[in-house]
Amino acid sequence: MSIEIKMPALSPTMEEGTLAKWLVKEGDQVKSGDIMAEIETDKATMEFEAVDEGIIAKILVPEGTDNVKVGAAIAILAEEGEDASSVETSAKSDTPRPTKSDTPQPTDPEFKGRPDPSDPNAKGNEGEKVERTEASAEDHGRPDNAGAEPTPATPSGGDGSRVKASPLARRIAAEKGVDLAAVSGSGPNGRIVKADVEGAGAVPSGAKAPDAAAPAKAEAASPPVAPAPAAKPAAIPDVPHEATKLSNVRKTIARRLTESKQQVPHIYLTVDVRLDALLKLRAELNQSLEGRGVKLSVNDMLVKALGVALVQVPACNVMFTPDQLITFARADISVAVSTPSGLITPIIKEADSRSLSSISTAMKDLAARARDNKLKPEEYQGGTASISNMGMFGITQFDAVINPPQGMILAVGAGEKRPVVNGDELGVATVMSATGSFDHRAIDGADGAQLMKAFRELVERPLGMLA
Repeated sequence: MSIEIKMPALSPTMEEGTLAKWLVKEGDQVKSGDIMAEIETDKATMEFEAVDEGIIAKILVPEGTDNVKVGAAIAILAEEGEDASSVETSAKSDTPRPTKSDTPQPTDPEFKGRPDPSDPNAKGNEGEKVERTEASAEDHGRPDNAGAEPTPATPSGGDGSRVKASPLARRIAAEKGVDLAAVSGSGPNGRIVKADVEGAGAVPSGAKAPDAAAPAKAEAASPPVAPAPAAKPAAIPDVPHEATKLSNVRKTIARRLTESKQQVPHIYLTVDVRLDALLKLRAELNQSLEGRGVKLSVNDMLVKALGVALVQVPACNVMFTPDQLITFARADISVAVSTPSGLITPIIKEADSRSLSSISTAMKDLAARARDNKLKPEEYQGGTASISNMGMFGITQFDAVINPPQGMILAVGAGEKRPVVNGDELGVATVMSATGSFDHRAIDGADGAQLMKAFRELVERPLGMLA
């Protein structure tokens, strides 16, 4: 029996995706675990593996197709020994065909002597032919339709005209004792549908039932409301240009950051941090780790410092919900990584308790796979706080946008030589500006200040984060 291959939900937030590339073609044999396609989700481009074995009989969605809904059929898989050409033919049909398993046959004892319910031309079914076709959308998928008792008689209106009703509505009317001639239909051309019958009570034949379609009629009688005009696209200047289609990742970034700035009240707190002690410790550690092939970056050490600071100030390691404030027991730090398709934030889990060498190794692996769109959903979804470092670009200070539902993000600028005062003496030190963006619904300014103070102390006296 053929199997529908459906668009998978490759992330909890995925509702639709782009079928970027097929890695199989019609007629190919696949087995469980084979990579069949690359799918662009709202976060990254991911590989889609086969679950069942068989032959690709028909590809229903060509590669490059956008906005494919989760759960939509994208291909047909024929089982071993099944005729692929017959699968293709049935896949083209818009109306599902009843099979032996779901339609009782006339040879069954219960149906002996009755017309075949699957044949609209059979004797006794002529009057149902039109209704069966027009009501297919309402009745399709109900397991009890196939075995339902045929309506013994076709109700007629008072003037002798035939009452228009779907087969499902007729069956429900027969069960409830509702006279269809006394029910007004809200379906196309006044057809009586399921909702009309369910809204009507049992009444004696010839009595007028409550008009279940009255609200619909009243609504139809009222003047139509003109739809709101669609937003006009921005006028493109008459200048030579190149238009690039937005990727799903870029669309998601735009939507989430817009929501963050519109819905999350940001408060910004900035501190200047001396880096000399951290740079000295980094040089010593790299010298000792050289034999293991590990080289710490400044960012690795800042991730560690933020993780320890969040555990020291748990009031900032939080998430705001409409009716709860969630306080996390550990610090999972999302690190902003720029990729060709947009920004993504792989997570260093348990950053507060991991060793610096472990953070460095994990960060290099995550960043490399992020740029190749090879991250798994669990590697970039979640996190309790974020860090964004633009120091390598020479940016000295900036404000970052919070990544909901997290409660804060730390923006790190470049370290530069600045004049500093040491007691009564003027000196020079390597100083970095760091700005924390906090969700003011969840984090008070004083708590945010405590976190920034703890972070600065850990960076300026870095042995504290290793204890």
